[in-house]
Amino acid sequence: MIPVVKAFAARVTGMAISTFARFMTAPRAVWQGIEPAPRLRVYFANHSSNGDFVLLWTALPTPLRRQTRPVAALDYWLSSPLRAFIGREVFNAVLIDRRPEARTEDPVAQMVAALDQGSSLILFPEGQRNSSDAPLLPFKSGLYHLAKARPSVDLVPVWIANLNRVMPKGEVIPVPLICTLTFGAPLHVEPDETKEAFLARASEALLALKGPA
Repeated sequence: MIPVVKAFAARVTGMAISTFARFMTAPRAVWQGIEPAPRLRVYFANHSSNGDFVLLWTALPTPLRRQTRPVAALDYWLSSPLRAFIGREVFNAVLIDRRPEARTEDPVAQMVAALDQGSSLILFPEGQRNSSDAPLLPFKSGLYHLAKARPSVDLVPVWIANLNRVMPKGEVIPVPLICTLTFGAPLHVEPDETKEAFLARASEALLALKGPA
């Protein structure tokens, strides 16, 4: 595909996806203890639906959306030509290979490189979609290593509410429901903070945005 045509197709597709997401979920962004400012950030959120990063990306104001890249699974987004186009061209995703034995790039190095290029990131520290009864799965270590590598970058917890009901696992047709995304105060790793302590603090900060059951 000619680069100009590909870029145009990516913009149109992105607008279509965003419009559909807004139509189906009427996403409401609540900025709680933080403002939607054009700062370098890592938005880390709970992961209960395949549509999580699309909704979070859609909920950001346009200037922030343009500079924000989701971190996504390479094996999923390169599984078909259409997904590859959406993942690479529409969302400019940082594609992470979840297979350590086949990996040719370090995932943290990939994310750090994206930050150094001026992109904010959308990250799901649970590492996989949560289908359990627990509100959150244990966090993987990537968020900690990213925080250590770039300690000045804001780590912003975002609780996504209701999306798992819009797009239940195994369903193809979404159910229209209002979704709320609550953005919390940014975190930074402390100089002597252990990985376990930091991940526990990050998990607690995210759960605090969930509110009462």
